Amino acid sequence: MLKSYQAKILTALFLITSPEGVTKEAEFKAPRVSAEEEKISFWDMKPLETAFINPAPEKLKDNLTVAKLGIDDGSKTRLLGFANELAENKYGKYDSLLISHKGALVFESYYNNGRIDLPHFQFSATKGYTSLILARAIQLGYLTMTDLHKPLVSFFEGLDKSKLASGIELVTLHHVLTMSSGLQFSDEHLKDFRENREKYSGTAQIQAFFEKTQPINKQSQKYNYQAPDPILVMHVINAVVPGTAKEFIENEFFNKMGITSYKWKLDPQGMPVAESGADLTSRDMLKIGNMLAKKGNINNEKFLSQEYLKAAFGAITKPTQSWIPESFNYGYFWYQSDIVLNKKNYNVNFAWGAGGNRIIIVNDLDLVIALTGHDREDVIFDQIAKQVLPAFL
Repeated sequence: MLKSYQAKILTALFLITSPEGVTKEAEFKAPRVSAEEEKISFWDMKPLETAFINPAPEKLKDNLTVAKLGIDDGSKTRLLGFANELAENKYGKYDSLLISHKGALVFESYYNNGRIDLPHFQFSATKGYTSLILARAIQLGYLTMTDLHKPLVSFFEGLDKSKLASGIELVTLHHVLTMSSGLQFSDEHLKDFRENREKYSGTAQIQAFFEKTQPINKQSQKYNYQAPDPILVMHVINAVVPGTAKEFIENEFFNKMGITSYKWKLDPQGMPVAESGADLTSRDMLKIGNMLAKKGNINNEKFLSQEYLKAAFGAITKPTQSWIPESFNYGYFWYQSDIVLNKKNYNVNFAWGAGGNRIIIVNDLDLVIALTGHDREDVIFDQIAKQVLPAFL
């Protein structure tokens, strides 16, 4: 079975890499969602029989610049070998790997349940997008950088402030963006929040978070990875922008980038779920990464606040969860790490969601990587650093 699968992969590669295959490139299309697959869940889809690996991506009507992979033969062989290993699930269950170099999509591959037109769940990478939407609100003047350090409670109306926990005024946007709010809840309260979403939504959700938390002080405001922090950021966005957060995300964020095939789960009040609710196609993930690689600009116009992005991509705090590697730092819902290649240090920023869903930006290499997956262990980052980045040195 494995040899047969490898043969199919190699046949696909031949179509796009051999001189004889040039005339067949138009026939070599990325896999798309079938009519039958549209009716079922991601988890019920059958994996691709043939992995799609293309170092000469197709130009589509999605405003993505494409180019052929322009690296030396040795590096190309290494990269294609890595793609082959992904197809064999050597490092876990991954669904796509796309690479943009110097602003152009130069490598596109799909495996398992990956499809070019399928919005793939992002899990906690959604937090990173929530941060970018806040950057958009700042760029448009609905917030200022100074507002990041105002008491969070000052953004909300309709709260019963007589019932709020001691020290709640210490919590700012800066704190929730770095998972350092100091909000702490009993297991009973957390279970109550999860099981009664209708009860805890809108202002009632904010009231519950601010009322049921343990007392807050500066000592308690340390890194703690939890859902209430990004949820509160979305509440702020909803409070300050015209209309609703949902409308703002659609009209002022995704539509401006030509992203229309996205999904974003809504809470009972119709507000986007900030901690883990977005689905994006791999190409649209790459669009976001390319925009960030251009310092938040689109068509040479400022799209996101550059001052905010500088802070968001910094190493503000150190994650403490055991599943987060020691080398990872945390900014505003974005991770930062340093990778050493040939004795030179490269700064890497990335949004990261469970299963292996990532947008990775390496500015010094003019490189953006979009990766999707549904792998439980998700240990692919080291392999990206060892096998993908060196190909572009």
